[in-house]
Amino acid sequence: MPRCLVALTLSLGALAGCQPPAARRGPSVLFASGADLQSINPLLTLHPLARQVQRYVLFTTLARYDSALVPQPYLAREWSWSADGRALTFRLARGVRWHDGVATTARDVRWTLDAARDPVVGYPRAAELAGLESVQAVNDSTVTLRFIAPPGRVPDVLTDLAILPAHLLDTVPRERLRRAAWNEQPVGNGPFRFVSHQPNRRWVFAANPDFPAALGGPPRLDRLILVVVDEPATKLAALTAGELDFAGIQPAHASFVARDPALAILSYPLLLTYGIVLNTRRAPFTDLGTRRRIDAAIDRREIVDGYLYGYGTPAHGPVPPGVPGYVPVAPRTAPADSAGPPIGFELLTVGSGEAPLEQMVQARLRAAGIDVRIRQLELSAFLARVYGPAHDFDAAVLGITGDAGLAYLGPLAALAGIAAPRDPAAAQRMFADSTPVVFLYHARGLQGMNRRVHGVTMDLRGELPTLHDWWVAR
Repeated sequence: MPRCLVALTLSLGALAGCQPPAARRGPSVLFASGADLQSINPLLTLHPLARQVQRYVLFTTLARYDSALVPQPYLAREWSWSADGRALTFRLARGVRWHDGVATTARDVRWTLDAARDPVVGYPRAAELAGLESVQAVNDSTVTLRFIAPPGRVPDVLTDLAILPAHLLDTVPRERLRRAAWNEQPVGNGPFRFVSHQPNRRWVFAANPDFPAALGGPPRLDRLILVVVDEPATKLAALTAGELDFAGIQPAHASFVARDPALAILSYPLLLTYGIVLNTRRAPFTDLGTRRRIDAAIDRREIVDGYLYGYGTPAHGPVPPGVPGYVPVAPRTAPADSAGPPIGFELLTVGSGEAPLEQMVQARLRAAGIDVRIRQLELSAFLARVYGPAHDFDAAVLGITGDAGLAYLGPLAALAGIAAPRDPAAAQRMFADSTPVVFLYHARGLQGMNRRVHGVTMDLRGELPTLHDWWVAR
């Protein structure tokens, strides 16, 4: 694809002619996203990259994980537990200001957590706050959380839920938060400020020169521009042309990118598992034997080698090996009479192309006497059918984003129509026994990166945890 055409397709600026070479952008980084961020409001977001933007770009969280997934201070500089283990007191950093100049205080923490617990808001991880009894703003820099029973550790959700500005949102009825004007012009308190958003085109963030030294000080980049590019071929062409600094690439393209001396390949573990969610509320998946028959018919190694080119590992459960709390699960092998009577179902997936993964699954199941009809939908229609109140699907291919506390296991089971135990180890055994999801593979992240950007590390936390320290030689 010619450079001018790529620049026009990506709409990376109102510039005449072609996009300048990457070096001319200086300390501004262009990062490709496969879809728009859904919402910049952390109370409303499922999109994995949007959650990273909230945690590492625009806002702050009370605590955050290091690369070993150990909670470290962030907005909360320290915390302590009461003698009975039921009260957790955070002491906030002083001098953190919202980008409109107003101080960040315990009132913001209380408002955010109270809103997250309110069912009318629909916070996706609200179930993880069910044990939170009360939130008290003791003073501007101290907030105490009291739990019904001792949680035993800092809840994982507190490393994910970014704190929001109460002074800008407390006048919005909670049932109307999805339509709040603030969602279109967000004011944060993180290392980058919001500049602009063009729906389905790009988000622009600029360095916050006033970000406190206690939290790391101002970032080393001037700007982060998230560019929405949904076509893999377009992303690849723009990356190799120097019009993008970062782009997720397909495994089949990795060797091509690696040959370019201006580019590097980053491969890193993810808390992301792909699987087929089986709707146990409707036939044929009300039958455990049918679910197990499908599970046994899948060749995971074939998928990893043929579809992922080795950038992944076969999955037999929802938690990748190496993640704290992982419980080993023995693969289920197909019995000699696994063919069984003919059955059929519709398999929903996102996209509009060839769907090679789904076709590999389809071929394996056809050999086992199972007729799979692949139906591709655009993202919003897919989410409405799978996550909507009717759960209008037979089965769906889903990328399952995890969390270090393994709290995602309960919602995943509920999506399939089965209740999971609260204990993560017991939940993993339930998935192995009841087979509400046919797990396919644990993904690895694969990014093409322009070598002009330095200080980049990507790991289980995602693509952006070290963004604050990225730099470009001036």
